[in-house]
Amino acid sequence: MSEVRRRGFLWGAAAGTVGAVAGASGATAAARAGDAGPGDAGKAAGGEAAARVPFHGGHQAGILTPPQRATAFVAFDATAEGRAELTELLRTLTARCRFLTTGGTPDPVGITAPPVDSGTLGPQVTADRLTATVGVGASLFDGRYGLTDRKPRRLRAMPSFPDDDLDPDWCHGDLSLQLCAENTDTVLHALRDIARHTRGALQVRWRMDGFISPPRPSGTPRNHMGFKDGTANPDTGDARLMDRLVWAGEHSGEPGWASGGSYQVVRLIRMLVEFWDRVSITEQERMFGRGRESGAPLDGRHEFDTPRFAQDPKGDIIPLDSHIRMANPRTAHTDDQRIVRRAYNYDRGMDGNGNLDMGLLFCCYQQDLTRQFETVQKRLAGEPLVDYISPFGGGYFFALPGVRDHADWLGRALLS
Repeated sequence: MSEVRRRGFLWGAAAGTVGAVAGASGATAAARAGDAGPGDAGKAAGGEAAARVPFHGGHQAGILTPPQRATAFVAFDATAEGRAELTELLRTLTARCRFLTTGGTPDPVGITAPPVDSGTLGPQVTADRLTATVGVGASLFDGRYGLTDRKPRRLRAMPSFPDDDLDPDWCHGDLSLQLCAENTDTVLHALRDIARHTRGALQVRWRMDGFISPPRPSGTPRNHMGFKDGTANPDTGDARLMDRLVWAGEHSGEPGWASGGSYQVVRLIRMLVEFWDRVSITEQERMFGRGRESGAPLDGRHEFDTPRFAQDPKGDIIPLDSHIRMANPRTAHTDDQRIVRRAYNYDRGMDGNGNLDMGLLFCCYQQDLTRQFETVQKRLAGEPLVDYISPFGGGYFFALPGVRDHADWLGRALLS
């Protein structure tokens, strides 16, 4: 790393007069900010403590956490030089995520030093149910950091599926960062803070912001096509089920360090909403296999009714090529193919041709990319909905195991 780049990175990590970063102690200053009195912060903010999602644990937050209203998904290229600087980066990233998700007051700074915190939320950094979920891409194991033999067993670059129109500028990355909170300013504040403290070691490759609208009128929120999105998610409160569907580890053939992590799939899917809005509601419902108003399967009355495919073998009620039927046939041998969805809407205004540019920021977590996401994706090839959507970006990542306590940090088991 050149002196200029080194100075930029270490200056951001040290955050002014709190202390300079050097060697293995590089995250000390940021860690001190992360430890800055969460109990006191909770007292100062009244009910703020109740808005915190715990940062420490065997798994990262933001995977099974009930989705917050706002998000930013960011993929980075790592520019840290060598394994020592990558370690420094992950220690600093951990410290900033710990501080931001806990909420608190930034450390005081000197007159000539930059602020420890951007100040966009005011003098108090609110927790706002913020979660930060960090993943690693296959390219991080390309040899630069001596990690080739430590790559998660199933991690690879996301392929292009038959109905995709992938743009290389919107695909892949060495690291992924999923920030979620109840308010957009909390997400953007966290993104700015992390970008500043990791300057010189990370470069944004692509970024997409998203949102979830309130349930209308109730139940699961809707996507831009007007249909409820995520109705059939498995029960994330069932620990045994999550061990079978979501969490990776030695029991699933992964290296020991990966225990408690999960494979993350991100798909950026543009929805051709102006074309979609010319389709009759009846035809839309038959493509999804659900009623648009209620979200119920076409053979049911309520959103969470279980479709009775076995009683409709010819697809007279729910078409055989409907989305819900192809995505989840609900047979014994497809039970282990389910995924945990965490999808958001996005809106980027208009494209160069004056068309509305909006769609779905699809994210899901699973134990096995091949058994789960790719099997479902291949089954969906050619479904009627493909005429109204255009997947253009995203990537495969491995969400790192959680940070267990203040002595731990993201990727410690991978890099140690």
